[in-house]
Amino acid sequence: MTQNPATPQADEGGGPHGIALTRTFDARRELVFEAWTTPEHFAYWFGGELEVPVDRMAMDARPGGVWSLVMRTPDGGELPFSGVYREVAAPERLEFTVNDTAEPHGAEGELVRVTLTDLEGRTEMAFRQLGGHLSTEQYRQAEAGWAGFFDRLRELLARA
Repeated sequence: MTQNPATPQADEGGGPHGIALTRTFDARRELVFEAWTTPEHFAYWFGGELEVPVDRMAMDARPGGVWSLVMRTPDGGELPFSGVYREVAAPERLEFTVNDTAEPHGAEGELVRVTLTDLEGRTEMAFRQLGGHLSTEQYRQAEAGWAGFFDRLRELLARA
C-alpha cells in the first residue's frame, strides 16, 4: 500500500520539494534493512525492470561511505546514480544522498531518509526524499519510480 501521509513542503508554484511514501511489508525489519544495504538485493529492486549489474555497484553502508550503481536501459544506455551515506543505524534508519551522476562527491543532490518501524514481524517503511533540486514534474516521475521499485522490494521480501 502506497500512501502520502505528509506532502513535502511546496514551492511558490505549488510543486513539492520532495517525496513522502509509506509502505508496510510482511517481513522483519532486519530483512528490509538488508534489502537496502546488500548489493545483490538492492540491485534487484532499485532498478525496477531495468538491469542493475552488481559488478557495477559499490555500497559502503556506513556514515561517510559511498554508494554507486548504473542502471542499463533497454536501448543500451546507462543511468548512473551515486551518493554518500550520512546515517546508518541498523535496522531502523538510513540516510543518504542521491545524485544522478557518476560522481558521488559532486553536487549535493537529494537527501533520502528511510525509517523502519517494527510491527511485530511486519515492517513499516517511511521513505522521504528531500532537497528541492528537482522540478515538480521530476518529483512526480521520481515518486512513480520509487513506488515501482518498492513493488519489486515487496516481491524480494516475499521470497525471503
